[in-house]
Amino acid sequence: MVLGKVKNFFVSYDCPNDSNVPVFASGDFVSGRVVIEVTGEIRVRSLNIHAKGLAKVRWTESRNAGSNTAYTQNFTEEVEYLNHRDHFHSALFIYDEDVCWTGFTILHSGRHEFPFSFELPQTPLATSFEGKHGSVRYWVKAELHRPWLLPMKTKKEFTVFEHIDINTPLLLSPQAGTKDKTLCCWFCTSGPVSLSAKIERKGYTPGESIQIFAEIENCSSRVVVPKAAIYQTQTFFAKGKVKEIKQLVANLRGDPLPSGKTETWDGKMLKIPPISPSILDCSIIHVEYSLMVYVDIPRAVNLTLNLPLVIGTIPLHSFGSRTSSVSSQCSMAMSWLGLPERPEAPPSYSEIVTDEERQNNLELPAVRDEIEGPLYAYIHEFRFQPPPLYSEVDPHPEQVCDSLDRRPDTCPSR
Repeated sequence: MVLGKVKNFFVSYDCPNDSNVPVFASGDFVSGRVVIEVTGEIRVRSLNIHAKGLAKVRWTESRNAGSNTAYTQNFTEEVEYLNHRDHFHSALFIYDEDVCWTGFTILHSGRHEFPFSFELPQTPLATSFEGKHGSVRYWVKAELHRPWLLPMKTKKEFTVFEHIDINTPLLLSPQAGTKDKTLCCWFCTSGPVSLSAKIERKGYTPGESIQIFAEIENCSSRVVVPKAAIYQTQTFFAKGKVKEIKQLVANLRGDPLPSGKTETWDGKMLKIPPISPSILDCSIIHVEYSLMVYVDIPRAVNLTLNLPLVIGTIPLHSFGSRTSSVSSQCSMAMSWLGLPERPEAPPSYSEIVTDEERQNNLELPAVRDEIEGPLYAYIHEFRFQPPPLYSEVDPHPEQVCDSLDRRPDTCPSR
């Protein structure tokens, strides 16, 4: 018998929601198939299928042990989120992680598919991520074992999103801050540069635009430039050490601000590009975001204001959007335009009615025994009458009968 060859050997996923991208969340079922296309006939001993999810951190640092001695120290850490091996049974294979089938079977020419399925853990999983010193990856790996030949291997990754719902009070709360800086040159002191900034909420999703409300006042002698930028901070933990990487995501630039001038941003837009969601629950990898509103000052350290952000996966609901935008815009308008946040108290009675009018109307006409004509003709008599004086003591207390000292027939009628 002339042995054939394996033409194709790959892993294919059943993508949820009719999409072409295999994206899953904790608790979802991941299903798919291992496809083997052969020309001719081949002998197969076993097919192993292994699903795994792993967060891994790794970096190196050079150390000096003496004047002429140096060595490299490795920092590594791993967290396992998924380790699943199916007990796969079919007419062709009997598969188990601890059992190697000693026989073999024949795969005839054509396409052969071997399905698999497993459930992701219900516990929170770290979102798939690729960083400079670490990553979070999920994959399915298949190994085809044939007699007298090296095993064939194939692996395909799938994406996991740990959902972050930005429709929570914490992520819908506005973020704001204020800073100022006084510039000095030798023994000369220049005027201050002040910065105030505010955004309507803390949580956003990729593709949204952040409305930035800011006021920049330049009382210095230099020309400054207001700017804003979104930064991603990757933090890696291993063996008690911390490695941090900061990357620019998006930015914008305002107009140069001369000395003695003030610039106001009334909702300047900064769009969030397609980026990874925040990772906050992984013990060895954190991915955080912040909006930096700053003033670029020549020949001096910039005046910087950092506002924290959380990039989520579940976008803002329409009701939450309307409520958040209306309340935040109203609050911003009051703060930036100098409007009072609470309405003024109504005027008092004495401010409306003069003493002369009050005295004139206190002289009421004689009480009529019979009302002649329509009732509205006498309504003017009660105009400008002051309200009764408030007192905590009831001027007409209700008499209560003491059942022990008095007989019911002696109690006054109520």
